[in-house]
Amino acid sequence: MRMSIQHFITYNTDETEQVGFSLATKLAPGAVVALFGDLGAGKTAFVRGLAKGLGVTKHVCSPTYALVHDYGKLIHFDMYRIAGPGDLESTGWYDYLYQTSVLAVEWSEHILKELPAEAVCVTITAGNNDNERRICIDYPGS
Repeated sequence: MRMSIQHFITYNTDETEQVGFSLATKLAPGAVVALFGDLGAGKTAFVRGLAKGLGVTKHVCSPTYALVHDYGKLIHFDMYRIAGPGDLESTGWYDYLYQTSVLAVEWSEHILKELPAEAVCVTITAGNNDNERRICIDYPGS
């Protein structure tokens, strides 16, 4: 059962980051944030805001080629190229699940069966113009 859903419309990257920052203030250690959205939707911008909200001072960039970036309080995954259990295992996913770092997972649709039931699901879609984004945050039930 899902607890609640929040909807936001942002008009630039800074506003998208601010929504991520705000979410970070509500997360418990070890939370999983599952991000969904097309290429260029703003998932990495959202994660930059999460990182700032968690106190991460390092530059956050897309982990497309590395698959995972470890920022200490935040572990940032890109699951776009994950094709099966062996690929997922190689990212360290199962080890990170049981730590206190917040996990931000781009392209979560590639690992739906492996996401914990308590994951916070964030869907980002394009709006009515190039910079507008619609963000839906779906919180898990208790």
